[in-house]
Amino acid sequence: MRQHLLALALVAALGGCQQADAPPAANDAPAAAASASDAAVDTAFADLSKRALDTWMQLSPISATQIGDHRYDSEIDDLSAAGQQKMLTAYKGLVADLDRIDVSKLSRENQVDAAILRNQLQSDIWNAEVLQSSRWDPQVYNGLAGSAIYSLMAREFAPLPERLKSATARMEKLPAIFAQARENLDPARVPKIHAETVAKQNRGILSIVDSFIVPHMGELPAEDQKRLQAAIEGLKKAVDEQQTWLDKTLVPNAKGDFRIGADLYDQKLKFALNSSLSRAEIGERARAELKRVRQDMYGIAQTVLKDTAGAPALPANPTDAQQQAAIEAALELAYADKPARDKVVDDAKAALAQSTEFVRKHDLMTLPDSPVDIILMPEFQRGVAVAYCDSPGPLDKNLKTFYAVSPIPDDWSDAQVDSFLREYNSRMIHLLSIHEGTPGHYLEGWHSGKFPSTLRAVLRSGLFAEGWAVYTERMMQEQGYLDNDPLFHLVQLKFYLRTISNAILDQGVHVDNWTREQAMHLMTHDAFQQESEASGKWVRAQLTSAQLPTYFVGAQEHFDTRKAVQEKQGDKFNLKAYHDQMLSYGAPPVRFARQLMLDQPIE
Repeated sequence: MRQHLLALALVAALGGCQQADAPPAANDAPAAAASASDAAVDTAFADLSKRALDTWMQLSPISATQIGDHRYDSEIDDLSAAGQQKMLTAYKGLVADLDRIDVSKLSRENQVDAAILRNQLQSDIWNAEVLQSSRWDPQVYNGLAGSAIYSLMAREFAPLPERLKSATARMEKLPAIFAQARENLDPARVPKIHAETVAKQNRGILSIVDSFIVPHMGELPAEDQKRLQAAIEGLKKAVDEQQTWLDKTLVPNAKGDFRIGADLYDQKLKFALNSSLSRAEIGERARAELKRVRQDMYGIAQTVLKDTAGAPALPANPTDAQQQAAIEAALELAYADKPARDKVVDDAKAALAQSTEFVRKHDLMTLPDSPVDIILMPEFQRGVAVAYCDSPGPLDKNLKTFYAVSPIPDDWSDAQVDSFLREYNSRMIHLLSIHEGTPGHYLEGWHSGKFPSTLRAVLRSGLFAEGWAVYTERMMQEQGYLDNDPLFHLVQLKFYLRTISNAILDQGVHVDNWTREQAMHLMTHDAFQQESEASGKWVRAQLTSAQLPTYFVGAQEHFDTRKAVQEKQGDKFNLKAYHDQMLSYGAPPVRFARQLMLDQPIE
């Protein structure tokens, strides 16, 4: 999961601070590649791109910090009704300016950026006017409050005393975010699962303060220390006040439906994916893939269980029950090899080193030269995903990427831990490190960060990023990772089933009114997930919408694009050259990368 993409999602939901004159953001749109006759149009678009970026950064200082624009590090977002109206007016003005540009006369790269810009602006406006997340989703406010401090302290983009002063200023202002949450949220529209989740996460912001700020207070002058201590005390009081409101008012009165319904879902999906595939096409393709992958898993089960005492029946044409039993029996062989309860992070580090060396040895793509750290997931971000890749903001250069892993909760029973570690067995840890690290998100983020368009970097496609990470799982297996271990292949297919089921689950929950039982059957039976993993995904499916399909749709478009390029190039196709070229485009929606690579019209 790419964390700075969350910043842009939050920009779409929120209002902004008072707009002021500011210097240009670093790096404008890429240099025009058009003919001299079109140079004026490219120049006009470059100016619009810069103004759009400046508008986003000014409207959401917290997102700006995550992205790497540090002009507003002491400010926070204005979530008031007036702030949200200012945002809406600004975005409609930018759309009008874009309408005045003849996109057909832009360079091909700028045509892509123009399409991405239009999609984001239209999405922002639709969210403000129609979806109205700020009226019913308390995660908006909780996520911003935590990110306001974490994004300042997690990376060394500036001297520590400077970042501490910015954190002080933000902590002084953060009570306003909580107050505006209480003002804006309508409990009748807030789903109970959202209210309960945020109530559990609310105090997590104080753990960020305790971990990242309190130990370093002594590095400030006395007067600054005094101000910082007062800001911390004020924040603690505000968090306590918010907790009381969450527990006593929001949670008991939360009556909203977490399902957003077909109409809202279809439009949100269109904006989120920027893909040519419709909901119906995604569902049809996902169900077909589910059937195909289970057949492939059965074939592996026939191999690894052959001549094994006590193995289930392995007929050539199995019934559903026989197929299920055989695959489950084969998976048990993989589940037996699992990390110790306190060694998940250590094993992830070792797996990342091994996958990196495999890519280097087989010369599959150019490797990054910037660092990556595996860390425990910050408390305020736990509860949605088991792991994520947190790359530096596109304007923060040469800083660390974090591969964050959620620790096993201390209060889990032995049965809960065993269920978790069966799901995240040793081979699955390898796949997780491929997906989040090398050659997945970490490597892709490094390559994409070299593309010269700041606009594209800020609006990087989650579809591209998540699809790439899933693509690399299959690609590494195809190239023989872990010595062509059939159980690794089996677990890779099971991991891919999770991607497939994500797409089916999201539609089932938000459009087809699935019950928890239906969702759990898909995940635990059809996709062989453990109870703990499936239960967590059920929560995630309720808390989010139109994000889970990005993995499947993006992967399908990556698979399709490589096949199309192979067919065009024939014997001249080179896998490393293909990968490096695909990664060179700065992570636009995959369909645009395909059009650029195959020299097709930008549509």
